[in-house]
Amino acid sequence: MRDVTEEPGGPTAVPTAAETGSVHVMVSTARTRLVLSGEIDVALANELTEAVSDAERAGLPVEIDARHVTFMDSSGVSMLARLAHRTPGRLTMIEPPDVVRFLLEVTRIGEVIDVLDTDPGFPEEKPPTDAA
Repeated sequence: MRDVTEEPGGPTAVPTAAETGSVHVMVSTARTRLVLSGEIDVALANELTEAVSDAERAGLPVEIDARHVTFMDSSGVSMLARLAHRTPGRLTMIEPPDVVRFLLEVTRIGEVIDVLDTDPGFPEEKPPTDAA
């Protein structure tokens, strides 16, 4: 898991255990984002299950921020498959590292996931609409 500390110039990730994984859920009015980091493996199974349940309950399109993933096993692939088939719209993955891209290809789960090479940002609210 990684703690985030505020320092001049913005937050910095401080490792608290060698490569232990973490998952965090962010929900806006428009979409849900799961932020993954470190090793996404069976040791994180309960947290992954809770995160997926939170995303399903939100009922919004889901994006996965995978920029800081260092390893992923079948429990991570299973989480991706569940999200891809149980949440609205296509699942989006942001900047997956080579190890994750390989799994997307070899398991063919990548066929139901859109991969973005840059982070589109995470707005807190939907953009205003013209109600004229």
